[in-house]
Amino acid sequence: MYIMVNNNNYCVNCVFIYLFIYLFIYLSIKLNGFLIVNKDMTELPVVTQPGLGVTTTTVTTITQTGGDWSTGLFDFCSDKTVCLVGTMCPACLELNLSHQYGECLCLPLLPGSTFALRVGIREKYKIRGSVCEDWTAVYCCWPFAVCQMVRELKTRIKSQIFQVSTAIESS
Repeated sequence: MYIMVNNNNYCVNCVFIYLFIYLFIYLSIKLNGFLIVNKDMTELPVVTQPGLGVTTTTVTTITQTGGDWSTGLFDFCSDKTVCLVGTMCPACLELNLSHQYGECLCLPLLPGSTFALRVGIREKYKIRGSVCEDWTAVYCCWPFAVCQMVRELKTRIKSQIFQVSTAIESS
């Protein structure tokens, strides 16, 4: 089978062969600049991205400072309102505590909720102590522990203390 191109007769098979060779050469030249292939014919991973020279990265870490409880377990008279409500109705004070902490008002009705709140407050504000100390405070001195947690939340919310540290890395 022959086709007419510019008054010349060409074999269709020859045209397709020439077209295939041309495309192969063209694509190999174009793609060779984009592929990085080592001697084993495997692609190398990109380890670093090209940059404009020296790059600087600033890492800022903000951590809330810890310490001890702002008031002691038996300093219940340091805040007169908390002392009065804690003496008359410690369950009402615990409802207020769970609300201030951002939990449901029904939380104090669950067993172990005061203990969970105390551990949560200690962990959130990075207060020194242990789970054993929290358990002892809650189960042996429940009204005092609730008063202490309310006072702590009042103190920490008023004056949140943060420690900011910045590190600069250059490459």
